[in-house]
Parts: sequence; structure tokens; C-alpha cells
Amino acid sequence: MKIELTSKSRISEVDFSNLPFGRNMSDHMLVCHFKNGAWQEPEIRPYGQLEFSYGLHALHYGQSAFEGMKAYRKDDGTISMFRPLDNFARLNKSGARLMMPQIPEEIFMNGLTKLLEIDSNWVPAAEDHSLYIRPFLFASSEFIAARQSDDYTFCIITSPVGPYYSGSVKVKIEQEFTRATGGGIGYTKAAGNYGGAFYPTSQAIKEGYNQVIWTDHKEHKYIEESGTMNLMLLLGDTFVTPPLTDRILAGVTRRSIITLIKEQGWAIQERPVTVDEIVEAARTGSLKEAFGMGTAAVVSQIDTIGHQGTNYSIPTPADGKAMEIKRLLNDIRLGRTPDTNQWMVDVVQPAAAE
Repeated sequence: MKIELTSKSRISEVDFSNLPFGRNMSDHMLVCHFKNGAWQEPEIRPYGQLEFSYGLHALHYGQSAFEGMKAYRKDDGTISMFRPLDNFARLNKSGARLMMPQIPEEIFMNGLTKLLEIDSNWVPAAEDHSLYIRPFLFASSEFIAARQSDDYTFCIITSPVGPYYSGSVKVKIEQEFTRATGGGIGYTKAAGNYGGAFYPTSQAIKEGYNQVIWTDHKEHKYIEESGTMNLMLLLGDTFVTPPLTDRILAGVTRRSIITLIKEQGWAIQERPVTVDEIVEAARTGSLKEAFGMGTAAVVSQIDTIGHQGTNYSIPTPADGKAMEIKRLLNDIRLGRTPDTNQWMVDVVQPAAAE
């Protein structure tokens, strides 16, 4: 692996007490090119500019996918990643659907580990803060014929971040626009899935919401996911979350929270949830809590669900189940409780992480 270190760190320019999500990039990045049918030697270099022309294939045909993951500074100073192999597998699953080459595990994991060792000082120590990690893969040939690319580029950039949402969120049940259709690419983290969501989300924001709850593409009858988050509902004393389909992203945080709920002995169901059911539950008060779950959002309580012009208030207790789940997850990530599921992968030990 080639390594070129920056001549001047930018870390002193960053206010770690005020970290807008994804705005501040760390000093270095990993870059690896796929050419002539093979992956080349990966490089770690100073964070910088792209080296392509306006004929870049990804710009014209959307062959691009990414991941979102995090590294944490544990209470003892150790820097540790949360379930990196799950994100690695999901990026390759997205790549396969988008006709992009599979990234070898040694390039992904060895490159990521070395990158975090080099930029370890960028991992925040404050509560609810972390180093957001963005691996991404895109078509990097320079032609505009409508076919898959020949060349590809894999990169990892990182960014110190605070909470994605400050406080609880307001969501609108979206029954006009569609995020994904059956047989499509909704289960992937294709870049276009997010670009296509910007317009309906912006319309919801104009109406006073933070995000939308997507519904199925055929009838807009069933709840799917909420913006960039999977959705969890507490109906009575039972947790309910929509089942995974080829329209819903299989969230790593979702999978982890389902495991934690089961370990607590709480009832949980993965089953279809209709719009009518959630609206009626919100109206009658049997919807005790609702929250979004994802890498960026972690656990974000939902205090309002809007449907056809009516807003329904949802309890957001500070001592409720959502905040208990968030604490359980956070304690594992920060080394406060045993990591019995072996989710954390330590990268830098305390003495080296200063």
C-alpha cells in the first residue's frame, strides 16, 4: 500500500464543539483503482480533488454506490469500528446489482484500518460524537456510451460528526412519491436512491416535517422506511418493524437493534404495517413510541406523524424504550458494557490514540 502523508494537518481548523454532519473531511483518504480487469495497489493520500474529466461515466449513468459507518473513541481511548464487515458486504451487494466489481476484503479492511490509524486524532471523544466513514465505489471510465464502465474507483473518506438530528423528528407519510419499486435497486445504497428522494423530502420540509415515511409503490398502503432510516414502532408492548424486501435497505443498525430488543426479552415482530394501522394507533394512543434507526441517525425519536393534513403526536419519553435501546447500543460502542456479539473492531489502542 502506498502512503503519502499530508504536509500540514487541517485539524486545527475544525471546531469539534460544532460539527455539522459531513462537512469537515479528515486529512487523508484511501483510493484504489480497478483497471484492465484487476484492482491496482491501494493508496492513502491527502484528501484532495478528483482527477477526472467531465466525461466521467458515473456522472452520466449513475454507476455509484456508497456506505455509511462509524468509528468511536471508547472511554478508555481505544478507537474502534462498529460492524465494518457488515458494511463491506453490503457495499459489494450494491456493487453487484449495479454491475461494479467486487472489492477484495483485504483492500477494504486493511486500507480502512490504516486510514484510521493515520487519522486517529480526528475521532471525537464527546458523547454522541464519532468519526463517520464513507466508503464509496463509482464508475471511472471517461466515455458517454450507455453501457457499464470499464474502470472503477473505490475510495474511503472520513468526517468527524455530532448527532444527525438534534432532538426528535417530525415525519410525513408519503403517499404520492415513491422511493423504490419491486425489482429495482431500493435494497442497495445506490447514489441515485438518495438523489431521487430529495424532491419529496424538500416538499415535506416546507410543510414543517424533517423527513418522510415511504410507502409501497403499488398502493401506498404499507409503511416501508423513513427517509434515510429504518423504522421501529412500539405498538402497545410489542416492537414492530416492516420486513425487509428488495425495496428496503437492510440497515446494519436495524439488525443490531433487533438483536438488542430480543436480548432484553422484549416482544418484536417483523411484519407488514399498513398506513391505516399506524394512523389509528397514533390516534388512539396505542402507538407508544416510534423511532428511526440508522448509521447517521442512530436512534432518532419521532414525535409527530403527519397524514393527509393531520398531525398525530407520539410520546418521546426520556426514560422510554427508544432511549434505553440507544443507551444499550452506545454502551457497547464506547466499551462500557461487554461486546458479547463481537460487533466492535478495535483499531488503535489508547497509548497510540492520544
